[in-house]
Amino acid sequence: MSETLTDTPASAPQAARPPKPPGSLGRNLLGWLQAAPLTLVLLAFLVAPIVMIVIVSFWRATEFSIIPDFSFENYEFLFGSQVTWRVFMATFKYALITWAFTLSIGFTVAYFLAFHIRSQTMQIALFLLCTIPFWTSNIIRMISWIPFLGRNGIANQTLQNWGLIDQPLEWLLYSDFSVILAFVHLYTLFMVVPIFNTMMRIDKSLIEAAYDNGASGFQTLLHVIIPLTKPGIMIGTIFVVTLVMGDFITVRFMSGSQKANVGRLISNDIALLQYPSAAATAVVLLCTVLIVIGILLRFVNIRKEL
Repeated sequence: MSETLTDTPASAPQAARPPKPPGSLGRNLLGWLQAAPLTLVLLAFLVAPIVMIVIVSFWRATEFSIIPDFSFENYEFLFGSQVTWRVFMATFKYALITWAFTLSIGFTVAYFLAFHIRSQTMQIALFLLCTIPFWTSNIIRMISWIPFLGRNGIANQTLQNWGLIDQPLEWLLYSDFSVILAFVHLYTLFMVVPIFNTMMRIDKSLIEAAYDNGASGFQTLLHVIIPLTKPGIMIGTIFVVTLVMGDFITVRFMSGSQKANVGRLISNDIALLQYPSAAATAVVLLCTVLIVIGILLRFVNIRKEL
């Protein structure tokens, strides 16, 4: 009986855990040490400023001083103002329209370079040609539209000489049209690059297989190329949307200070030394952009692209 009791599973020795491979602790420590410099840089130049902006957004301010006292006054004024809602709607309008145009142009250019240009040398040459205008300052490229679109500019004079209009078109400059035109000009390359990079990774045998199975060019584009290009489209969308929503100088110059977006709202508060109000607007804008990016990332996994 005693031998039976001693041989029961309850008294059997537990299986020993496999020993850790030698050197694993050293490799883990080395990995943390390698990541430490970048972590410190991100904490110092990214996380710390954002935390400071969030803290200042709860302070109060007068015309002459800033009071470091916790208060929801800035956010109450921000969400209770009709001007704020109109400005945010205008910002979304600029971002949506700019995204639609940059996506159309960027996808077309990337498709042409990836599938219609057979020579890799020619692809690189044409791609560099697309980037040449971006070698100059954004301000210079933006302001160059003003003499072209002005009342006595090249566009109006050309249309009058051709007899298409009797008097200059006022809406060409200092309007939503000129703002969106400048946005599209400035940020189209941010859509071309990721889409072109994704298209170049598509296996050409998949396209040949689609044609062999009787698919038309449009069907191949719709069911093969576009699904495989989604990561590049999403990366370009994130670039364009975030840049447009944070831009303020383009709206100021191209609208003649007649239009506004959230960036202009923050810029005006800073000019008036209303730093807590500007910080609150910046926090709301940051949260809005993060929500938009989060929604976009639900549609596609861009980690495969990165």
